[in-house]
Amino acid sequence: MINHVVLIKFKAEVKDADIDALETGLDDLPNRIVEIQTYEFGRDLLHTARSYDFALVAIFANLEAVQRYQEHPAHLKVLQTINRLSESIFTVDFEGTDAGKIKKDEEGAALSRLGRI
Repeated sequence: MINHVVLIKFKAEVKDADIDALETGLDDLPNRIVEIQTYEFGRDLLHTARSYDFALVAIFANLEAVQRYQEHPAHLKVLQTINRLSESIFTVDFEGTDAGKIKKDEEGAALSRLGRI
């Protein structure tokens, strides 16, 4: 599984109505793009100095599915809105692990995949 994570810092002039419209567009993507297996997004709750304003997390079966999502016309339309509203955007795509499968030593510390197992 591929986890796709996006963090957005909005421009200062962005209004709640702009974010509402973005959320409406994002909410429709799983209905239009079959590659999306899980899709969650939302506004930051803590508003700390290091917080970003908005986050999106999506899960895809493989990198090919992520690429089809990225090229889909519905995604490209929402991406235009994101780019227009954003001061900065960070993304990361990573292959997830099942933390429940990580072996632990007698003291409860996770064992290295390359080292002690």
